[in-house]
Amino acid sequence: MLALAEIADKWQSLRRNLDTVILGQDRVKDHVLTCFLAGGHALLEGVPGTAKTLLALAISRLMGCRFKRVQFTPDLMAADLLGANIFNQKTQQFEFRPGPIFADLLLADEINRTPPRTQAALLECMQEGAATVDGVRYRISPTFSVIATQNPVEFEGTYPLPEAQRDRFLMKIAIDYPAREDEARVIEAYAAGHRLHDEVVASLKQVMTRDELAESRQAVAGGVRVEAGIQRYILEIVAATRRHEAVQIGASPRASLALVESARARAALAGRDFVTPDDVKLLAEPVLTHRVMLSPEAEMEGVVLGDFIRRLCESVEVPR
Repeated sequence: MLALAEIADKWQSLRRNLDTVILGQDRVKDHVLTCFLAGGHALLEGVPGTAKTLLALAISRLMGCRFKRVQFTPDLMAADLLGANIFNQKTQQFEFRPGPIFADLLLADEINRTPPRTQAALLECMQEGAATVDGVRYRISPTFSVIATQNPVEFEGTYPLPEAQRDRFLMKIAIDYPAREDEARVIEAYAAGHRLHDEVVASLKQVMTRDELAESRQAVAGGVRVEAGIQRYILEIVAATRRHEAVQIGASPRASLALVESARARAALAGRDFVTPDDVKLLAEPVLTHRVMLSPEAEMEGVVLGDFIRRLCESVEVPR
């Protein structure tokens, strides 16, 4: 089993290598790595061309993961994702051909463009760690993680994820346009003839193995303390979402557990074996924004959910 100090070193090395591919977007990279170390799934929301696919590809190479990418479309069926039984003419028997779900890291590109039945098949695999095809249950990789993306600006012909299904994602991470200086560095690299997707990603060296990824997750779950005061702090933040007048649907108990898991992972990445209130505050927005629904009145008044969550955290007394 890896020690927490070894985990911090390995993940910091992974982050440094990731910085050579994804220029800027520090908040996004921190949240995604925290999500993976916690063993969760990430929902990335941003306009096209903001390096969502590149981020997933680079992480898979650095972690030594089996990577699959599926472009979700309106005609994508559940069998296209899970796999199917194919009749073998030579053996006169059906053989199971596994689909892309049988990977360590799956990029579900534009998840809101596929019908609910296919979305439900993916979300069931995320929750259960297994897929059922023709009545037979198949286990998926123990390190299985999903990065799902969705475009927030086009809604024609899309199938938005229901509230209950979005709850299966540990974090929803919003990706904005890069800072001007970071975009200038990207332009400079391409003007010099470099291609981040091809040259830089191909040159990445594996930083950890899949076994080390699994060990990291186990060590964090069992070795990072969440003191009673922090537990009460998390409970109060989540409870505040349920009683506020601007909220129509508050966060569920799963949100409380997600904050605990995420805060543990962030503490481990910082080289600590204990969670601080700052860990919880920094992660409250990506953990809670897809689990809280504002009332129609609040939306009409222009309340922004991310800002609302941050103000809510400030209103809760910090444990001493």
